[in-house]
Amino acid sequence: MNNQYRRTIYAFLSRVMSDIPDRRFITDLKNNQQLLEVIGEETQAWFNATSDEDLHEALNTDYTSMFLLNAQPVESFVLDAKNETLVGLQNPVMAFYFTHGFELNMDQTELMAPDHLSIELAFMQTLVHRNEIQAQIQFLDEHLFMWVIPYMLGMKNMADTPFYRDICDFMVEFLASDYEFLHQAGANE
Repeated sequence: MNNQYRRTIYAFLSRVMSDIPDRRFITDLKNNQQLLEVIGEETQAWFNATSDEDLHEALNTDYTSMFLLNAQPVESFVLDAKNETLVGLQNPVMAFYFTHGFELNMDQTELMAPDHLSIELAFMQTLVHRNEIQAQIQFLDEHLFMWVIPYMLGMKNMADTPFYRDICDFMVEFLASDYEFLHQAGANE
């Protein structure tokens, strides 16, 4: 796995988790058969057999049900039953961002939690870009691995569309393979 591929996948997954897919995102996905194949054969077949309008409606409904109404992809919500988001450096994820020079302006995003999965994936994209291997390993150990894998395994059962079922599997598989890749790269440093 090279860093360009890893950055691209982290950026893609960050976008997938940030909001419902808009029409342009759906068109771009539909035109990228290679990415659809990587996500999953069921997703590729579904995208190829379904109109853009039907895809938009189904994906909008599925995203809203899964990630807005039932179980938001926010680390503190998943790990702490209180459903509270700590603000500032009280939030361990924010503290990690600060320590590693990741400036997050919450006024510039509709995502209200600094530990939203989309932002955590964007942070990993930044760490990959900077080639900060130890920080990547530490963030996976202390944050993403603590909650994303069990969260995605649970969310897969809630998915009504092939896309979100496959995304749940894809994210688990990608994070596991990236973790293994990083540990091998870290051992060679």
